[in-house]
Amino acid sequence: MGARSGDRKCHRLKSRHRLAPQIGPDMPVFLLPFPAIDPVLVHIGPVAIRWYALAYIFGILLGWLYARAIIRNAALWGGKPPFTAEAFDDFIVWVTLGIILGGRLGYVLFYNPEYFAEHPLQILELWSGGMSFHGGFFGCVVAVVLFAKRHGLPILSLGDITCAVGPIGLFLGRLANFINGELWGRAADVPWAMVFPGAGPLPRHPSQIYEALLEGLLLFVVLAVLVRGGALKRPGLIIGAFAAVYALARGFCEFFREPDPQLGFLWGGLTMGMLLSVPLFLYGVGQIAYSLRRPARIAAS
Repeated sequence: MGARSGDRKCHRLKSRHRLAPQIGPDMPVFLLPFPAIDPVLVHIGPVAIRWYALAYIFGILLGWLYARAIIRNAALWGGKPPFTAEAFDDFIVWVTLGIILGGRLGYVLFYNPEYFAEHPLQILELWSGGMSFHGGFFGCVVAVVLFAKRHGLPILSLGDITCAVGPIGLFLGRLANFINGELWGRAADVPWAMVFPGAGPLPRHPSQIYEALLEGLLLFVVLAVLVRGGALKRPGLIIGAFAAVYALARGFCEFFREPDPQLGFLWGGLTMGMLLSVPLFLYGVGQIAYSLRRPARIAAS
């Protein structure tokens, strides 16, 4: 989740001199070639099927299947699950809208408010890129709360399931960012650095891959272990772990990812991604503490 806005090109030349550190004569001799994969998988008449769109589709589909398997496993809940897999089926539409609307609104407000204030109609142009994870997370929270209240479901348990499957979409989304050649890293002299099309001649960190591995794969494994260890018996624990671990992973990856050119580095060399991850981490720690202090859920049999 997180393609750069279509206005990136107009900012790139103006901001590169203050964003990209210069590499001296020790530039690495061996560089990994950037795999020139077409961002469009296939054209069907006037319709273009893009990898980025498929990442969303398969992220939601695989997450839905994984969620149903978790919900139907009574042993993970210590008894009867708090809601049925069929109830979660109805929730899919809600959470999908939450991700898209929250992600887009978050990008507009956090990353490029001045540009979109001058071009408000482009807020609707989702195909031009520009999504924020932190906004998407907030959109998911709103969707969980509204759906749970409307259908009389436990908010924290529904949020736990949503967060448990979320890293699947994050992993696929970051791979799609890599295929698109966007969200590239800072200039680097490591042997696996790549020269990204449109990012100038300097080799850079493939930060999209770092994020896919840490924000996606690692986070998925951590949450899966917690689920298997009985975390669902303490509502909110998975939510807290998701928020805290993601914030740490994102903060670490931001040291290798080049900031959006319209923002650059902020206070003390921090990036917007780092700043937004601080409250997310604090919330996650607080939610973990709250869930652990409450007695474990004993589901009705």
